[in-house]
Amino acid sequence: QVQLVESGGGLVQAGGSLTLSCVASGSDFSFTAMGWYRQGPGKQRERVALMGYDGATNYGDSVKGRATISMNTAKNTVYLRMNNLIPEDTAVYYCIASRVGIDTPDWGRGTQVTVSS
Repeated sequence: QVQLVESGGGLVQAGGSLTLSCVASGSDFSFTAMGWYRQGPGKQRERVALMGYDGATNYGDSVKGRATISMNTAKNTVYLRMNNLIPEDTAVYYCIASRVGIDTPDWGRGTQVTVSS
């Protein structure tokens, strides 16, 4: 079983920055990709950024140019750096990880990010 634990959320002023972290732990596993989704109040969950263990990245349109995803594969940790935050970035941010041979990804419990105007 895999556990994903997010950290780094909180209250940030518009225009500010933050970095989220997600650490994977548990039984033996091999990941193919890790990343982030978010769900704002009254909104559907949306992709923020994904990163393969080959280094390939994919960003959601709403954060392109403001978000950077990075990974420490040795520590099974993925990071999300968000700059120039806007109130619309307010959401619960969820870590996601895809494992080799497993059809459904693993999800973290989420960390709240609130951007004040």
